[in-house]
Amino acid sequence: MKKLLNTLYVTSPYKYLSLDGENIVVIEGETEIGRIPLHNIQGIVTFGFMGASPALMGACAKRNISLCFLSSNGRFLARIVGPEIGNVILRRAQYRIADDENKCTDIAKNMITGKIFNSRWIIERAIRDHSLRLDVDKLKRKSAFLYDALSRVKQCTDTQQLRGIEGEASSVYFSVFDDLILQQKEDFYFKTRNKRPPLDNLNALLSLFIA
Repeated sequence: MKKLLNTLYVTSPYKYLSLDGENIVVIEGETEIGRIPLHNIQGIVTFGFMGASPALMGACAKRNISLCFLSSNGRFLARIVGPEIGNVILRRAQYRIADDENKCTDIAKNMITGKIFNSRWIIERAIRDHSLRLDVDKLKRKSAFLYDALSRVKQCTDTQQLRGIEGEASSVYFSVFDDLILQQKEDFYFKTRNKRPPLDNLNALLSLFIA
């Protein structure tokens, strides 16, 4: 059991969640093993099939705390959320944009630009901070490719073409991902991206945080 930021992750399949006053109580068998104040939590993710009490589900829904149930290998099962207040005018505008290919492409370009920029910055920061431990020439070639990809995204006018640029950029970034891991290489190494289920420790981390 661990708390990362404001989300409580319960990773053991044998723990049951209940409510005691304003606290989440984590129980294994007949033993209480943890207690976390509700006001510190924005979300709960639990792996396994023991579940949670109806009282806790209601408290989470009332306080807008997301309660997500996953199988032991991370497959989504269900999610408890409270009432949501919709904005009809906003939804109508979103649906109109979704039907406009040019507007969709413009929005997607901003998202892909940020993704590629961040990928390139990670490589550049590694070159700057760990140049003596890395193949700098190799990383600079990958960085140059991502820099060119940013220009191509800016000029792109077609969503399908944009997907192709994103795929190429991701492939180039992940081709040096293992080079960037400098600690605990026996446990954290990268060969290829895999998921559902992830087949190694690093892919498990990637699936947990970026899906």
